[in-house]
Amino acid sequence: MTNTAEKEAQGLEPVRIAVIPGDGVGKEVVPEAVRVLDAVSSSGGALEFVYTDLDWGCDLYRATGRMMPEDGLDRLAHSDAILLGAIGAPDIPDHLSLWGLLIPIRRHFQQYINLRPIRLLPGVVSPLRDREAGSIDMMVVRENSEGEYSVIGGRIHEGTPSEVALQVDYFSRIGTERVMRYAFDLARGRSRRLTVCTKSNGIVHTMPFWDQVAREISTEYPDVEVEFALVDALAARFITHPDTLDVVVGSNLHADILTDIGGAIMGSIGLAPAANLNPERALPSMFEPVHGSAPDIAGKQIANPIGEIWTAAMMLDFLGSRADARRVVDAIEVTLRSGVGTPDIGGSDSTSYVTDAIIDNLPEATD
Repeated sequence: MTNTAEKEAQGLEPVRIAVIPGDGVGKEVVPEAVRVLDAVSSSGGALEFVYTDLDWGCDLYRATGRMMPEDGLDRLAHSDAILLGAIGAPDIPDHLSLWGLLIPIRRHFQQYINLRPIRLLPGVVSPLRDREAGSIDMMVVRENSEGEYSVIGGRIHEGTPSEVALQVDYFSRIGTERVMRYAFDLARGRSRRLTVCTKSNGIVHTMPFWDQVAREISTEYPDVEVEFALVDALAARFITHPDTLDVVVGSNLHADILTDIGGAIMGSIGLAPAANLNPERALPSMFEPVHGSAPDIAGKQIANPIGEIWTAAMMLDFLGSRADARRVVDAIEVTLRSGVGTPDIGGSDSTSYVTDAIIDNLPEATD
């Protein structure tokens, strides 16, 4: 077992984590994930952490009119990774809260891959009939920097019968090629099957371009079987035949919607992890669960911490500590199998109780 002094003697620098709980249940689940990270580190984990706590979000917006300070991005640049909870509040329009914090971080740090696992865990009942643990197991690769989520457009003649709102989605060759290569590489390391989500029958410029680039990149991966699926049909397939899917790559909007379906079929969106990655590691990546701020349950200590804790495990994996990431996921599975859980998955346990159980179930570290 490696303690802090031994890590220092080996010349291991602590990993600098910027911690942004954000809003709503984010303030409850992020501290639980930090507790797990500390438990992993103190029980022989490969990494030591130092945290910078940042109280950015809707509370700050109410006080200052900004979701983060003016120098926020510069401050985050000194971090090795960012651990985020959730953003949003009922009294602040989502386009202000998200575009004031979350999306600028994703784009400034070129986090062009949003990676979202969808897996039915042991001890969790899917709303899909007769599904057993492991029968749903896929990875969705979401293009995270362009596509439908753009600022290109505007409104004219506001407040008149002639009012027009224009929103332009855009797909660059470099942006499309890099997300496709990431998805093909991921598929090559799994089942060698890739599903490309599209809507080229209705969106006549950007989606045929998306498909064209996917076909071009596929020639570099002759060992990967590729299929193209329309997003509407794919949404239905997530529900009727999720076992036929392994790696799915989709545009910013399409994959965003599909992965919320994914959270539902795995038993609760509160279980669903995610990562915003700069694959080149030249800039910090950000790790946030799929769920939102859930103001209806905030402050009740019933929010499911597993999505955030699994997200922290994804961070461990990305930072090079795959064995410790596996320890955390194993502990989550053992905990769920034992019947411990929050109300969203049919349990009656509190947020902190679930975390306590996960920490108690952490396997021993191996050298």
